[in-house]
Amino acid sequence: MAIKRIIIVTGPTAVGKTAYALELAKKYNSPIISADSRQIYNELNIGTAKPSKLELEAVKHYFVNHISITQAYDVGQYGEEVSVCLEELFRVYDTLIVCGGTGLYIYSITKGLDKFPPVSIEVKNFVRNLFEVEGLISLQKLLLDKDPDYYYSTDILNPRRIMRALEICLSSGQTFSSFIGKSRKVNDYKIEKVCLEMERSKLYQRIDERVDHMLESGLIEEARLLTNFRDHQALNTVGYKEVFKYLDNEYQYEEMKEKIKQHTRNYAKRQITWLKKYFLPL
Repeated sequence: MAIKRIIIVTGPTAVGKTAYALELAKKYNSPIISADSRQIYNELNIGTAKPSKLELEAVKHYFVNHISITQAYDVGQYGEEVSVCLEELFRVYDTLIVCGGTGLYIYSITKGLDKFPPVSIEVKNFVRNLFEVEGLISLQKLLLDKDPDYYYSTDILNPRRIMRALEICLSSGQTFSSFIGKSRKVNDYKIEKVCLEMERSKLYQRIDERVDHMLESGLIEEARLLTNFRDHQALNTVGYKEVFKYLDNEYQYEEMKEKIKQHTRNYAKRQITWLKKYFLPL
């Protein structure tokens, strides 16, 4: 019986994961399972650098255009669904390709996730009030203090994601990241790791070029059409948040563009930090 294996293609944003994964998928006649927490949404296209229509037609993708931004979704749900997906696909394929840069999504595949403890209404209210009174920076500082590992693996511009992690930290007295990697072990198949790297200045140049291309391709209009959903979790991410501020006249166009580039570079740094600590070690 052939050994079943997963080839995980990851790396910082804009490093070229999609193209590399497509090559592997064609080589092994395999579908691609996305590990990207933004490409999972139907309505987000330009701002997520989603595979093109031709690329999606060339290779079957799972967890791209998977749900609507109106639906609540978290890494726990992803972990459960991807586990079922892997089991079903391995009945047909010996090799599967996973592609993405969302650290916790990747971790849910390689290690699994524990169920999180309940959170009291008092803790929920405390965290929400902290955000409403003191803002995002206070949430970020508290998360860095309570769970630096998660701080460096997540999108720290996403308040809902930070608030959820803080709720678990404060309720359990443990780090949010301590609940990662305990419930499901993937002993039934081999995992091969491909972490794409690039000289930092070249990566930043690619990020800048990608942002320019997104804006030229209609990112502002895409965000404008989603204005009624701007408070949803899916849109509290780099690219859309800055455009909403531009639409609110908080940013001028050039300032908005530079903020997107800066915040994307910062996100890439955090991805690299996480990958070095959690993905690359055996």
